[in-house]
Amino acid sequence: MPDGNRYESALERDFMLLLQFDPAVDIYTPQPLTFSFRGSDGQLHKYTPDGLVEWRVDLQVHDPRPMLVEVKYREAFQGDWRAWRLRSRAAREYAEDRGWIYKIFTEREIRTCFLDNVRFLLPYRRRAGSHEIEAWVLDKLNEIKESTPQALIETLYQDRWNQAALIPVVWRLLAERSIGCDLTEALTMQSPLWTLRG
Repeated sequence: MPDGNRYESALERDFMLLLQFDPAVDIYTPQPLTFSFRGSDGQLHKYTPDGLVEWRVDLQVHDPRPMLVEVKYREAFQGDWRAWRLRSRAAREYAEDRGWIYKIFTEREIRTCFLDNVRFLLPYRRRAGSHEIEAWVLDKLNEIKESTPQALIETLYQDRWNQAALIPVVWRLLAERSIGCDLTEALTMQSPLWTLRG
C-alpha cells in the first residue's frame, strides 16, 4: 500500500508510486465514488473509478482540475471495449459536470523508464540527510551548472571512500527534486544533471 493507499492490482500500485513521486499531487483518493449510467441494454449500471487525483494549489500544474482515473491493463479492454467505451463516456461526462477531467492509464503510460527511476529513488526520500552536505553538493552544482553524478562527486572529493559516501546524497537530492535530471531516461552515474537555482 504505497503511502497508505489500497490497490487492487500491481499496475495500480505502480500508478500510486508515480503519484507519490509527483510533487504537484496533493491528495489521491482510491475508489472515491460510485455513480450510475445507462448501458447499451437500457439498464442502469454502476461504475467506481479507481481514483481521484487532486493537485496542490500552490504549484503550477498544466491542468489544475482534479483528475478521475481508471487504471487498467490493456488486455482488460479486449473483447469488452464497447462496454468500456460507454463507461468511459459516462465517467467523462460525470467528471466534466464537476469541473474535473477523466483519464484512463494503462501499462503503456505507467510501466516506463520513469517508473524504474521512481522505484529506485523513492527510498532515498526516507533516508535522513545532512543539510550541510546537501547544501555543499547543491552549491557546487550551482557553481558548475551542469554535470553528471560521477563528475559532480569527483569535483567534491578525490578519494573513493568519500565519493562513495556522496552517492546516496545525490540520489536523495534527485528524489527530492532539488537537482534537475531527465528521469524519463535510465538513471546512471553518467546521467546529465543541472542546477535548479536561477
